[in-house]
Amino acid sequence: MKPLVTVLIDTYNQERYIEQAIVSVLEQDFPASNMEILVVDDGSTDRTPEIVRKFAPRVRLLRKKNGGQASAFNAGFSESHGQLVAFLDGDDWFAPGKLRAVVDALEQEPDAAGVGHGYCEFHEATQETRICAARETKFLNLKTEEAAHDALLGWACLLTSAFTVRRKTLQKLMPIEESLLFCADAPIALGAMADGARLLKEPLGYYRVHSDNLHAVDPKNIAKLRRKHEMNERMFQALERQLARLGVASESIAALLYPPWTDTSRFNLRTYGGSRLHTLRTEMRSFRSEFRNPSLGYRLFKYAVVGGATLALPPRQFYNARDWYGRRNLGRLRDRLFKAGEAM
Repeated sequence: MKPLVTVLIDTYNQERYIEQAIVSVLEQDFPASNMEILVVDDGSTDRTPEIVRKFAPRVRLLRKKNGGQASAFNAGFSESHGQLVAFLDGDDWFAPGKLRAVVDALEQEPDAAGVGHGYCEFHEATQETRICAARETKFLNLKTEEAAHDALLGWACLLTSAFTVRRKTLQKLMPIEESLLFCADAPIALGAMADGARLLKEPLGYYRVHSDNLHAVDPKNIAKLRRKHEMNERMFQALERQLARLGVASESIAALLYPPWTDTSRFNLRTYGGSRLHTLRTEMRSFRSEFRNPSLGYRLFKYAVVGGATLALPPRQFYNARDWYGRRNLGRLRDRLFKAGEAM
């Protein structure tokens, strides 16, 4: 018989943490006969593989050339057998009872493509822990703009180690674009939300914040910070393509992706510069997410004045001018001339 659950652990040079991750799975109150544990080592050069092998044959090790998180997920999924796949980063760990809770939730809700949950954010430097969780258990989907707005709020909980997905859903989503060296959990989480996913309010796992995190970057590390924001930009581009391919309405895509995507693009353009066309696309994306039915006059203002300025000025100069415009509250003059329309 195929196992009910595959726990897919992705790891790279995490010799300090990988044993705790594996033990947290082995100690789950869940039948061993219904679970397989697969560790995908993404080309580690430290003792990670040696540590994983200590747990054989209960834990299976798949080694591959370093290629990033998406490539690890793709390789691991092709070798997995479970009807459900629970993801776990090699530097995180499960709370007791996690697998039982997510499996019960999916059994009770056969239409849910996946289930996520809250988590405890553990800061290694200070040994502090804070809970990140929804206020209530809810069902997330992308059927309408309103549902997509709610899903945007729930997205924060759907990180790698807090999400379990049905195999039939993953078959539609895989392979993930391998340019996503990290942030590769987002296509899985949002792809499941396209079909509908349950979000549990209970914190059932631990997310470790430490100096080697690829996503939780020290703001003083300029090179890693730039890499993070550039990867986020790439992630949003991949998500837009994926959700369109899955048949999600453009209005829902805009409600879910465009607000955080706009913030990311503006930060990158202000900080690192870029093309004027990128600035134009960013501001038009923001315009589309802010107003449902803008007036003709407001459209003309955005396209002619704002759009023209994005093409006339380098990105940093454009955003300096935009800041100057905002500080002087010159939007009042615009509003006297043009009715904006219905806000989102």
